Amino acid sequence: MPTLDRQDDVFVLDLGDGENRFHPDWIGSVDAALNEVEKAAGPRALVTAATGKFYSNGLDLEWLSAHADQHDDYLVSVHSLFARLLSLPMITVAALQGHTFAAGAMLSLSHDFRVMRGDRGFWCLPEADINMPFSPGMSALIQARLAPQTAHEAMVTARRYGGSDAAAAGIVDQAVAEDLVRSTAVEIAHAQLSKAGDTLGTIKARLYGPALASLRERSTPRG
Repeated sequence: MPTLDRQDDVFVLDLGDGENRFHPDWIGSVDAALNEVEKAAGPRALVTAATGKFYSNGLDLEWLSAHADQHDDYLVSVHSLFARLLSLPMITVAALQGHTFAAGAMLSLSHDFRVMRGDRGFWCLPEADINMPFSPGMSALIQARLAPQTAHEAMVTARRYGGSDAAAAGIVDQAVAEDLVRSTAVEIAHAQLSKAGDTLGTIKARLYGPALASLRERSTPRG
């Protein structure tokens, strides 16, 4: 399960050491950690990271198949997590040390910055290959955070981007050696500590207004 640590004024949320799929309990644990981060006073920033082969492999499809009657509520909770990170009133950085797929990739896009391992691991939106259309909220998030041509390629072809290719496409901000992923993310976050607060929250809310509205639509999350 996710664990929260603090390095001076930078909070580091480790998502776990497995596939870090979006099980409802996992989502609840992440939300609880974000509550703690938001309650903290003064300069602060957030880094999310993981340990092992995966940053996140996305939706918990096994849980979802066993709880089909809760599909909409589950999707609302996933959308809410994306919206919360996208509008968090502090700088956020995703440290992608491993595979970042599907909703895990969308989670990374909800951050202000992304650092990815350059030599191994993929960032991918595989929905076209697994016959699972993007929800309106997911589509809005991806299009808000990626250049149009990159969003098109990533969504339509399900391309797997290695670190260097992801940096060249603007999906991530830096591709670095494995042992530098987390520390580089912390450095980026630390340099932006003073930005935390209501003003940044307002800027993000207005910058991503349409995407946030789509993610927060609760009545028909699947469209």
